[in-house]
Amino acid sequence: MRKRRTFTPEFKTMVVLEMLLEGKSLTQTSREYSIKDTVLSRWKKEFLERASKAFEQDNRPDDRDERIAELERMVGKLTMELEMAKKVSKHLR
Repeated sequence: MRKRRTFTPEFKTMVVLEMLLEGKSLTQTSREYSIKDTVLSRWKKEFLERASKAFEQDNRPDDRDERIAELERMVGKLTMELEMAKKVSKHLR
């Protein structure tokens, strides 16, 4: 049984860029790196589909940031209520 090879994202990027920038064919690159042309085709497709995401800017606040802000407000409110309750209980004694 043959062990399945794994490739780093950096390696995949390098191979796809070689094909694109140097005009290498799938067949040529397949022979050079001993990688099936169907695999290389998939890498190239994924690379091109995701390329535009490199320039996207996410201006929306992260859901976690919103939740953290909500919890911080809650803690502040509860802290104030606790302080008020302590003061009231001192005056009732």
